[in-house]
Amino acid sequence: MALNAHSPLSESLHRVVADGTAKKLAKHLDLHTVGDLLRHYPRRYEKRGELTRLRDLDEGANVTVQAEVKAASTRRMKNRPGVIREVTVTDGRDDLKLTFFGKGSWTTGDKLLPGMRGLFSGTVSTFQRKRQLTQPAYVLLDADPDDEDAASAFTDELIPMYPATGAVPSWQIVKVVHAALKALDDLPGPVPDPLPECVRTLNRLLPLGEALRLIHRPRSYEQVQLARTRLTWDEAFVLQIALARRRAAAKALPAVRRVARSGGLLAEFDAALPFTLTAGQREIGNEIFMDLAREHPMHRLLQGEVGSGKTLVALRAMLAVVDAGGQAALLAPTEVLAQQHHRSLTAMLGPLAEAGQLGGADQGTQIALLTGSMSAAARKRALLDAASGTAGIVVGTHALLEDKVDFFDLGLVVVDEQHRFGVEQRDALRAKGATPPHVLVMTATPIPRTVAMTVFGDLDVSTLSELPAGRSPITTHLVPADNEKYLKRTWARIQEEVANGHQAYVVCPRIGGDDPDEAADLGLVAPRPSASGAKPDDAEDLDLDDPPPPSEGNGDRRPSAAVALVTPLLAEGPLAGLKVAQLHGRMPPDEKDAVMSAFAKGDLDVLVATTVIEVGVDVPNATVMAVLDADRFGISQLHQLRGRVGRGSAPGLCLLVTFAPEGSPARERLTAVASTNDGFELSQLDLEARREGDVLGTSQSGKRSSLRMLRVVKDADVIADARLAATAVIDEDPELTRHPALASALADFLDDERAGYLEKA
Repeated sequence: MALNAHSPLSESLHRVVADGTAKKLAKHLDLHTVGDLLRHYPRRYEKRGELTRLRDLDEGANVTVQAEVKAASTRRMKNRPGVIREVTVTDGRDDLKLTFFGKGSWTTGDKLLPGMRGLFSGTVSTFQRKRQLTQPAYVLLDADPDDEDAASAFTDELIPMYPATGAVPSWQIVKVVHAALKALDDLPGPVPDPLPECVRTLNRLLPLGEALRLIHRPRSYEQVQLARTRLTWDEAFVLQIALARRRAAAKALPAVRRVARSGGLLAEFDAALPFTLTAGQREIGNEIFMDLAREHPMHRLLQGEVGSGKTLVALRAMLAVVDAGGQAALLAPTEVLAQQHHRSLTAMLGPLAEAGQLGGADQGTQIALLTGSMSAAARKRALLDAASGTAGIVVGTHALLEDKVDFFDLGLVVVDEQHRFGVEQRDALRAKGATPPHVLVMTATPIPRTVAMTVFGDLDVSTLSELPAGRSPITTHLVPADNEKYLKRTWARIQEEVANGHQAYVVCPRIGGDDPDEAADLGLVAPRPSASGAKPDDAEDLDLDDPPPPSEGNGDRRPSAAVALVTPLLAEGPLAGLKVAQLHGRMPPDEKDAVMSAFAKGDLDVLVATTVIEVGVDVPNATVMAVLDADRFGISQLHQLRGRVGRGSAPGLCLLVTFAPEGSPARERLTAVASTNDGFELSQLDLEARREGDVLGTSQSGKRSSLRMLRVVKDADVIADARLAATAVIDEDPELTRHPALASALADFLDDERAGYLEKA
């Protein structure tokens, strides 16, 4: 069946393969069109005659290996009817066992004889200390020449290995890809190319059709690299086209110019500052002031290390807007952080935040706080202050997004820790302005440059890298929790810091307290989980000669430290005599505020908390933090947590307590955190570990990324060049009327979810 020459990649797979095969590809691999299939790229390539290194196989992995049959035998099972065919394959150095089960006297492995070479697919498991594949699918490379399908599937020098499933093995994908490529060969002309010819020529890139053929049917690794380069450019360019259109659309929106008046609130605040702004704070402040003075909305990302002074930069922007007759809203992700912001902004402004009150400054304004847990009277007063314009600055949580919240003249929206809000939530607050307000989003999570050009590609990015004078260094140490000596020293260090007049945090991964029978030691003095081979009383007797299918269970895992259980253990044990309190998200709001206020005032010595303290909590007297089960946290999260100490003149200390064994990936992550305080270096490592996720969707987990070739870590140069090229194309042809293939590729890339994300982001 012929493909549509104008959009061949959008055609249904039913037009090139049998209906049953098309249904399997859709069900098991989410492949529906010719384009979906041809962008399901090989994971790697095997060279004919080069056997796979069997020692590199990981248990639990779904693999396809090229190996030679070393030995084969068939025997009857002892405890149930049927036979077992056991085949040993080798790469010349290491062996792998293949196990086939049959109900009669025949199994699917009967064709495998010593000396044969093939591709074998299955899940790696271990039985009797030997790695095996149970009931693997396979295809022989020494196929019968009369079997045209088997012979033609592997005629190329390189054998592509695809991401596959048990229902659709790699070699079946090879066959359907060949069918799709043949359909492209039958087109009357070349495959429509989304990259403009000038971009292809300048960057020496292959045409799209040729790149697709070479990625699936290469005869050399050089051809693979040429194809990869072109297809990586495709993803980078289409992504940057989407972001360039978004930037152009933002510049077309109207906004009210907000210019601070001479001698106004901002000038009074700057004159009263007891310290000098850093060069970075001054430079970025001026960038923001220029943005606010334009007639289209500012969309700026302000990122900076923990303690770099982002809040001060944001406050000066808010004061400029208030000077110009507008209001600013600061949206925080948690009540603890919103209350902390309200306290710190009020303290920084002093009399300037007390307009209309006895002792308030003539140039002043008011700061309102709006959260979901406020009393009815306090809530009513805050709503009135926001709607009347009495409050120039309104700080709040998600409560700011409710329909009943109105502003007199919302001119600036500041979103703190923007990654904790969905695009719908940010959009709801922006919609409260009579005209689109200016937007400043802040994050203390350092973002690599390439991520800033992709995930935040429609924002202008400002980075604060200089720490204010007086900030103390933070030293981080890794504490192996199964070493009682080191663990005791952890609690002794906290005792020492408190004796010197300082305070401490103890951070736990969980709140806990739900299960009264839960083990309460949680690693404070705990032995490691039992590794004995003792058989439980109810274990079924199995004949070890008849191997069962491999289990996929993860085994028992020690419960992670929980605030509700750790707090009394510490208060009655190694930290007895100190004032210890807990803080977590399930506590009533007034209780949370009371605990945080008491800790900030110095009335508490140790705060045992969840990650509710991760951002925004500023207690300069806190100098030491112990993070229990630190391996349960991500790299960037640990960096954020330790930023809560060392915020005053005394140096900070962070102790990462873990049961992760030496040499494990978790232990290596913690070692990396302990080795550097450079958040940008750590964010790069974090990104490499987690992958990018879907950069234009609501899920950032990396599970189903829209990026198949492009890697925002290693392809920085491609992203930068694609951004320049995309901007030039959109400047000349914003509706892509002269680039129909590019418009079609953009429509395919921007499904409903991603289009909605861009519309609201």
